[in-house]
Amino acid sequence: MLALRLLNVVAPAYFLCISLVTFVLQLFLFLPSMREDPAAARLFSPALLHGALFLFLSANALGNYVLVIQNSPDDLGACQGASTRKVPCPSPSTHFCRVCARVTLRHDHHCFFTGNCIGSRNMRNFVLFCLYTSLACLYSMVAGVAYISAVLSISFAHPLAFLTLLPTSISQFFSGAVLGSEMFVILMLYLWFAIGLACAGFCCHQLLLILRGQTRHQVRKGVAVRARPWRKNLQEVFGKRWLLGLLVPMFNVGSETSKQQDK
Repeated sequence: MLALRLLNVVAPAYFLCISLVTFVLQLFLFLPSMREDPAAARLFSPALLHGALFLFLSANALGNYVLVIQNSPDDLGACQGASTRKVPCPSPSTHFCRVCARVTLRHDHHCFFTGNCIGSRNMRNFVLFCLYTSLACLYSMVAGVAYISAVLSISFAHPLAFLTLLPTSISQFFSGAVLGSEMFVILMLYLWFAIGLACAGFCCHQLLLILRGQTRHQVRKGVAVRARPWRKNLQEVFGKRWLLGLLVPMFNVGSETSKQQDK
């Protein structure tokens, strides 16, 4: 339990450090390299478009990250005593989280990177957080590849060029041909790639469960759910104004869950 609580503190700090490093590299390394382009004198220069797109992705990722933390699932305190006595809660979707020390409704899982449980109140924000984190990481990887290609005069036309970049760069780094800052960017490329793929896979998995009307907790416990149309399951999480929430970080306004809580 002590290890889980420690992970609950270390994982959010790790995410924030990665976000800060990414922002610094984009602002002080990638954007200045694009301003050197002769076409930068145009109104819509590559640096301006790159900066606007990165700010859009990062703002949505961090905005939904904050909303996941703020909109914690409701604590069903009446069920907690029953859970500690190993008596099942009234609803099969409820679960007592040992890390958060509370019972949550429609519990999906505990996310250590947010330090919070994922349930009915913050599921939509969590899915959007995974989506925009994946896009921001993969976009940062593409910008980093363009920067390394220009600085080291490396061509990534060959499909295996990215896979062989790390071992080749390590040998060149120890021989003095690659600077420390360039080696750091190369290491970040692989980190962005790994985080981007992981978040994309997790986002697709969560969307599949939402379409089925299930949670990860119900799948692990083998709880059968009532069959409903996938559109209704999707609307229950994302609400009717899903397009607005896709562009701007916001709470589950217009969703069925928020309407039930307001009553």
